[in-house]
Amino acid sequence: GGTGPTSFDCSGLVTYVHQQVGIATPRTAAEQFAAAKPVKLSGLEPGDLLFFRTSGKRVSHVAIYAGEGRFVHAPQTGRPVELRTLDDEFYAPRLVGAGRLF
Repeated sequence: GGTGPTSFDCSGLVTYVHQQVGIATPRTAAEQFAAAKPVKLSGLEPGDLLFFRTSGKRVSHVAIYAGEGRFVHAPQTGRPVELRTLDDEFYAPRLVGAGRLF
């Protein structure tokens, strides 16, 4: 996976952003999910993490909530970082929770 700054995978993007502000962060999406303090979707704040199951039973994808129903994520190593909405056709049904590491 990519840990930046020129190439990211999803958890690498989260790790990189958190490092920039001095927050220690586990490396994988599943580890970040396990370490995060749960947050209700109704209480999301910018910087909170969104966790998804895109394949299988484990959390396999993570994004950073940007506010106003939007999130930033690295969809795949080598692809550009994207801004999506919480009602995204692909990601919305795969969202399994939110959490905070700060």
